Amino acid sequence: MTEPNPKPIPQWSANPDPTDHVTDTGQKAFQINIDSTKYGTFAEIGAGQEVARWFFRVGGAAGTVAKTISAYDKTVSDVIYGSSDRYVSRQRLQQMLDYEYNLLIERLDASRGAETSFFAFANTVAARSYSRRDDSNGWLGIKFQCRPRSEPSQAMIHVHLLDEENMREQEALGTIGVNLIYGALFHFENPRYLITSLLDQLTKSRIEVDMIKFSGPGFARVDNRLMSLQLVEHGLTEAVMFTVDGEVAQPSEVLYKKPVLVERGTFRPVNNLHLDMLECARRQFMAAAPENQDAVVLMEIAMHNLLQSVNVQPADFLARVDTLRTIGKTVLITSHGEFFRMVEYLRRATKDMIGLAIGMPTLQELLEPRYYAALPGGLLEALGRLFSGPVRLYVYPRKEANDQLITTENIPVPDNMRHILAHLWANRLIEDLQGVNTNYLDIKYAELLEKIRTGDSEWETMVPAAVRDIIKSRNYFGFGGGNDE
Repeated sequence: MTEPNPKPIPQWSANPDPTDHVTDTGQKAFQINIDSTKYGTFAEIGAGQEVARWFFRVGGAAGTVAKTISAYDKTVSDVIYGSSDRYVSRQRLQQMLDYEYNLLIERLDASRGAETSFFAFANTVAARSYSRRDDSNGWLGIKFQCRPRSEPSQAMIHVHLLDEENMREQEALGTIGVNLIYGALFHFENPRYLITSLLDQLTKSRIEVDMIKFSGPGFARVDNRLMSLQLVEHGLTEAVMFTVDGEVAQPSEVLYKKPVLVERGTFRPVNNLHLDMLECARRQFMAAAPENQDAVVLMEIAMHNLLQSVNVQPADFLARVDTLRTIGKTVLITSHGEFFRMVEYLRRATKDMIGLAIGMPTLQELLEPRYYAALPGGLLEALGRLFSGPVRLYVYPRKEANDQLITTENIPVPDNMRHILAHLWANRLIEDLQGVNTNYLDIKYAELLEKIRTGDSEWETMVPAAVRDIIKSRNYFGFGGGNDE
């Protein structure tokens, strides 16, 4: 008996024009298959061989696939790729890419290298299984030639698989793998488009991309920090991280099972008040528990603090990151407006203590019910989520016009909020910072920025020497008539 309404077999166009904005996964795989200049290897560990499967499914795979391999056994994997501390890691992915690419060139370059752009795709994934119920994540990458016999370029991403069923995770992995391959091979000259196309045929509820890194001659003009910012700006992830050496980092690797101390700000530019606040908070945070000695210290910028009109201005963003890096600070860029959402993000990587260094005006905003009107539980729900797990706010004082210091003990709050403030204080969920340099309380951010723009040298006393030097040498924040956008 025949099926009354059989599903149609998908038909893909034999038009290989890469300028077409193709979004269909099958069409992408098919266009790669019929492009006789693209030829490569697929190595996949974890979650099946879902990426390679697409190229066999659409037909014409003989034109693209030199080899597929899935070295699931750890001993077998080590024999092929070398040992690794972690099997789902950037290190393991790089080992796989290097081995498979070099082997491909060694075996095939002499016979067809003059007309073929070779590539090696690899992924290493920990997907949902009967023994693993959450935190499905993986690394995917492609090492490829932009043109025959060119030096290789590389694109690498880290993903979180968010589906609750193993089969759905595998499907999502296959789709984003094809998207990455297609984007790298056909759109390496437009990396911004490559990034936005990663979620073609997917949704943000199914997969998160929280790190991307490009390298090689095909991406010679790419700044990976700006590319990572695109991930946050387009909603592919909640946060990205940059280390003190300017490298893009995968946040959960850095934060995994570590205490975390965070100072949130605009840092436009970072100044002496910011650093005094952080140093005072660091001393008290370290003293709170022995394990806090191993804490990760972060300077966090919320995405809305980077917005100028409707777009993020690259020069302004890089100026902030560079000035923080020059004083040895790790930078976290997040999409979180509310503090409790940032804490919930950090909780995905650590259950240890989280400390937040904040100024007195920020504490007053945290206790404003109007900011939480969208939450069913309002302010109480926001505070409950903020203080989930060991969390403590370290509060920097404010100085009034009459030189009076405002601390958590004399902060002016409405009468109906005093009981909440008393609860936070009595349970040591908030703590005044001690030993602050009261001279820095006179620094006003708007005035500092105006002095930089107008050439008033007084600004140089308000920032660390290293920050002063980089602002002057690179004309950051409008200094010397430089670009302030």
